[in-house]
Amino acid sequence: MDTEQLLDTVQEVGASFGLNLLAAIAIFIIGRWVAKIVHRVLVKGLEKAKMEAILVKFLGNITYTLLLVFVVLAAISQVGIQTTSLIAVLGAAGLAVGLALQGSLANFAAGVLIIIFRPYKIGDYVEGGGVAGSIEEVQIFTTILKSPDNKKIIVPNGQMMSGTIVNYSAHDTRRVDLTASVSYDDDSDHVRRVLQDILAADERVLSEPAPVVRMMSHADSSIDWVVRPWVKAGDYWPVFFDLTERIKQRFDEEGISIPFPQRDVHVYHHDQPSPAPSGT
Repeated sequence: MDTEQLLDTVQEVGASFGLNLLAAIAIFIIGRWVAKIVHRVLVKGLEKAKMEAILVKFLGNITYTLLLVFVVLAAISQVGIQTTSLIAVLGAAGLAVGLALQGSLANFAAGVLIIIFRPYKIGDYVEGGGVAGSIEEVQIFTTILKSPDNKKIIVPNGQMMSGTIVNYSAHDTRRVDLTASVSYDDDSDHVRRVLQDILAADERVLSEPAPVVRMMSHADSSIDWVVRPWVKAGDYWPVFFDLTERIKQRFDEEGISIPFPQRDVHVYHHDQPSPAPSGT
């Protein structure tokens, strides 16, 4: 083969490869665009079906990822690379990577368990994985929370599922637990009536279950009363703060004292004879 024929062959191969490369790029760009559309349509369809937001986002993320993998394989195949052998190579490599990334696989499995058992949903305020906050999203590998002071917290799903999860939003009502300390000199019936009046005056306090006002303990310097009204979950902290302030105000108005820790110290003087002077 002379030089001219070699150049012609190179040009033909280069032109063919270039066209295939352009086609592969077009497949990738268009495929990714289609994957986004399918993802968007799926999410909207699931939302119209009134499926829970946490499940909608999780399924949407998985669908988009699978479609993107399919698009990449189609683009690679267009270039001329045999996808069958590539998949076999990727499978072997995936096994090795999977062994090295067991934590990520565990997080994925934990994400599936979260979707199946639903220990929390979008908007719930929970404690789990050593953090606390409102659930914003459950992704394939992580759960995203927002703390009360507006910080974004990203926690691996495995960490969330490996320990205790406390969901403060799981029920519609919560009990507010307060302690009111009064002096031993204050009349117990009077204290009880004042605390009950405070609860009765607050419309956010539920009548069922009935609030509890009981004497709890005889402390070192005070009588401690428990005040336990039930409220709607969303009213918990406003009622907690308002009742704490109102109890102090009413105790001042009613002449009920709130004692502070104190201790009586008794000093005894013992007369002792002066030591005898030493001899000279």
